[in-house]
Amino acid sequence: MAVEIRLSAAEVARVRLAVSPLAETVLGVRAALGVGGHEVHRPWVREAERALAGEPGAPLLRALLEGCLPSFLFPVPEERLPAFEAELAVLRATDRAYVAAECAAALGARAAELPGPQELLERVGDALARLHARLLAPHWGRMRAVLEADLSRRAVALVDGGLEGLFAQLHADVVWREGGLVVHGRRRAGSVWTVEALGHGLVLMPSVFGWPDVIVDYSPRTAASVRYPAAGVGLLWERPRATSSGLDAVLGRTRAALLAALGEPLSTPDLATRLDVTPGAVSQHLGALRGAGLVTTRRTGRTALHLRTSTATTLLGETARS
Repeated sequence: MAVEIRLSAAEVARVRLAVSPLAETVLGVRAALGVGGHEVHRPWVREAERALAGEPGAPLLRALLEGCLPSFLFPVPEERLPAFEAELAVLRATDRAYVAAECAAALGARAAELPGPQELLERVGDALARLHARLLAPHWGRMRAVLEADLSRRAVALVDGGLEGLFAQLHADVVWREGGLVVHGRRRAGSVWTVEALGHGLVLMPSVFGWPDVIVDYSPRTAASVRYPAAGVGLLWERPRATSSGLDAVLGRTRAALLAALGEPLSTPDLATRLDVTPGAVSQHLGALRGAGLVTTRRTGRTALHLRTSTATTLLGETARS
């Protein structure tokens, strides 16, 4: 099914970009429960499954996440990068009638098996707080680097090509038409669901755990929202094995500078420009760093993106930002 987000001229002027730690937690839990996600996240899921064992809120979250996703779980951020705790507070304060309506719309008859809206929000909020601390927080530094790097790329696309150029780069399923944004689905071809932005504009959000799909809020209460796959997601969970002589090969100023720069996904030309060295030299150094298990590389189309591993971050003496 296609979704058309109608935007007036005033709403087009309110298009913005943001990251949602809460949404990444919800979608990550969904992947860990085995009711969504993609194989690219399998290394993380194997780790998360152990942390889920014994989680008292898991059955309730499974009931909410194994089908259509209720919109109340995804409040639209008011700022570019809100704290998880701030978003969770918004979730806990959601209008109870809206929660009940969303559960009925998403779950149908199964909604009757859920606790009332007040208890539901309390239990869901407590479970997400625990699972964020266990599952997401240890990896949030690298996830945030990927998401913020994506925001930077979209900002450049906006400067270079305006909103039309920005929309054109988001995803193959996203098409800008005058007066609205159309997101093409893979089911029920021919039917169209219309979403009104209600005067609040549109928020575009890169997502790690939504990858590789586009997720649209069908019933927004404030701004309309589109969550699209962040570039560089495939780099996050790769854990290459170090060679016996690898660490000896990474010593040197240029390689240290490469590791420092690769806190975000970058291409070989990007690195060459930043370090003022030739692309060929960058490629040679990256080969040595990959051999030491300090850099991962993933090709997307014609572009290869590089990102340092958690081992490299530890060696640099950096801590993940929370």
